Amino acid sequence: MRYLGLDLGTKTLGISMTDKTNTLVSPYKVLRFNSEDYESILDEVKSIIEENDVGKVVLGLPKNMDGSIGFAGNRSLHFKELLENIGVDVELVDERLTTVMAEGIVHQNNDNIKNTKKKIDSIAASLILESYLKRLK
Repeated sequence: MRYLGLDLGTKTLGISMTDKTNTLVSPYKVLRFNSEDYESILDEVKSIIEENDVGKVVLGLPKNMDGSIGFAGNRSLHFKELLENIGVDVELVDERLTTVMAEGIVHQNNDNIKNTKKKIDSIAASLILESYLKRLK
């Protein structure tokens, strides 16, 4: 059983995945969709889960710095509900500052600006999943 990490935005979903031993986390892909049309990506997410023997999905829950849930957090809660409605086991993980950390990683490596946004989304998903796995240990 593998784990899948998700970083949900208004137009993109960054995806990361563990290896078969759940030791390593790697960026997997980024799904793009029309603004806030989360239903449009459900079938593809479910296919990724089924094709890769994913047992649990770890979804980032963005919180405000004071710990409260704002618009972005409510968006993740809604997406969690959509995933659960199609039979997906979802765990929420506080994702504060993961995008900032991902941006730092991309810029530190001097990666191609053309692919920066795509890399940031999937790296942020990797950071979310890594934090969950560390918590399990």
